[in-house]
Amino acid sequence: MNVSAGNLDRFTGFADLYDANRPSPPARLGPMLARYAGVERPEVVDLGSGTGLSSRWAAGWAASVVGVEPNPDMRAQAIARPAPGVRHVAGTSDATGLPDASADVVLAVQAMHWMEPESTLREVARLLRPGGVFAVVDADWPPVSGSAPAELAWALVHARVRVLEARLARGADDAELRRPIGTDDPDLADDDLVDPHRNRLIPGGVRSWSKSAHLERLRESGRFAFVREVVLDDDVDLAGELVADRFVALQRSQGSYQGLRRAGLTDDEIGLTEFERDARAALGTARALSFCWRVRLGVVAR
Repeated sequence: MNVSAGNLDRFTGFADLYDANRPSPPARLGPMLARYAGVERPEVVDLGSGTGLSSRWAAGWAASVVGVEPNPDMRAQAIARPAPGVRHVAGTSDATGLPDASADVVLAVQAMHWMEPESTLREVARLLRPGGVFAVVDADWPPVSGSAPAELAWALVHARVRVLEARLARGADDAELRRPIGTDDPDLADDDLVDPHRNRLIPGGVRSWSKSAHLERLRESGRFAFVREVVLDDDVDLAGELVADRFVALQRSQGSYQGLRRAGLTDDEIGLTEFERDARAALGTARALSFCWRVRLGVVAR
């Protein structure tokens, strides 16, 4: 099992917040993956299935779904919301405990950047049948709100979080941790909202991998006969909720924010108070929100 204790613990303690606010992939993506796999109702393995959001989504187009999740807190949330044809097991992306050639489609939804790539791709290849598909599915942050000031507020708090995490990871004392953050801070040199895990320094022994390198890793692994990226957009069903409420809740559902709070930083110090004020002022009573989804997929030979 190639997973650190820090990675395992990062999403403990806020599974309900995560499950209530995170988006599911676009409905049309599932049938697309089934077509690539050449199976009308594929059998699916969902790696890093978390609270079951992606597994419940996959149940709408799959014959069966096995969600594999190492974090007990997240997995308990998933089990508490059962769906037909879905079961959840304890396991990691490189040690699922599932049989060889047991899946037509393997998913990693909002999760591959937390997985050691080489050992994960080895396990994916073992799980997939001939012609099977591995899909790495990620949503861009922030969601598309139609408000430049709101999205700028997201970018600003994201930058603060990145720097604070890096300082904590280096063992900064109280004064160093809380000193002012400038736009020229060295920890922002590689910052990119589309790929926030590029050269990211995270406390607690947590390790992540660049999202923008997912496609090249699939290609270089030599395990897939065909590799490509697909980009989709999808509206979020807010069920009458204000965009501002979901926008703020999505920021609070980030593992980075939760980790900083556990480290003793306040919302004022993190920048959440200012972010929430600016986002609510910018978004007002807006009710339309969408996500841009990036899908890196590999198809194994038949």
